[in-house]
Amino acid sequence: MSATRLSGYLRRNRLLLPLAVVAIGTIGWAALTPIRTESRDRLFEIPKGTWARRMAGNKVEILPAEIRLTLGVRDILVLKNLDDVPQVFGSILMMPGQSFRLPFAMAASYQFSCSAHLSGQMSIIVEPNPLSPWARLNWRAANLWRSGAWK
Repeated sequence: MSATRLSGYLRRNRLLLPLAVVAIGTIGWAALTPIRTESRDRLFEIPKGTWARRMAGNKVEILPAEIRLTLGVRDILVLKNLDDVPQVFGSILMMPGQSFRLPFAMAASYQFSCSAHLSGQMSIIVEPNPLSPWARLNWRAANLWRSGAWK
């Protein structure tokens, strides 16, 4: 390529290099920076009036059918019963106003009975701690996708 053609190409595409540097820097940060959060808790609340609305025939979906946690990042499930009636989660009876903390120490898929769900079931998927750069990049991308922040 002649110097004149190269000079013209670089002038036309002068934004490509800075954009490429920013993109590579962002990907490098996402892959190499350890994942830190303010809390390892993942809080879910059962709102007041849930049982009454359900008994009135309303389809009440207050908790997701599937909750994803990550070891070392978000690995403690916290359920808080703000309803006027007791709620059952697994073998635990949560009285009104009571909270329940369930830490996870092993990556796996768990199934619990849950009176706050119409189906009576809730799945907890605990993912391993993303230790490698590729795993951290995938974890951050998946969380960004699930949260809808990219929209």
